[in-house]
Amino acid sequence: MAKKIVSLVFVSFFVLNLAGCIPLLAGAAGGGGTAVWLSGKLSQEVEGSFDKTIEAAKKALRSMDLEVTKTTVDKNIAQIMSKYTDGKTIWIDVRRISQKRSKVDVRVGVIEGDKEAADKILKKIERYL
Repeated sequence: MAKKIVSLVFVSFFVLNLAGCIPLLAGAAGGGGTAVWLSGKLSQEVEGSFDKTIEAAKKALRSMDLEVTKTTVDKNIAQIMSKYTDGKTIWIDVRRISQKRSKVDVRVGVIEGDKEAADKILKKIERYL
């Protein structure tokens, strides 16, 4: 598992470096591996079905007294929107990877992503999975 994560991080770094973007790696560890900070958002694969992960994201926001303002669900991707305590917009994208795994992207803020806030939300989502 660790070898796969290291390989994924290396390949992601290489591909993004070719595109002119240099990723910043987050030190946040989670149940499904290490979260990665790219382009102003925190991304992580989690152990949880697509539907369960969507519900976990909504519960996480509610537990932080953050109102879900919009939810869009398609076959393999969902986007949940909210507002953070300082008024910044929150986007949570959930992508189906397999029957039991999903990818979660959390972004807080439009211009520059708020890494600390995104990390708090992602950790809450993991608690509800």
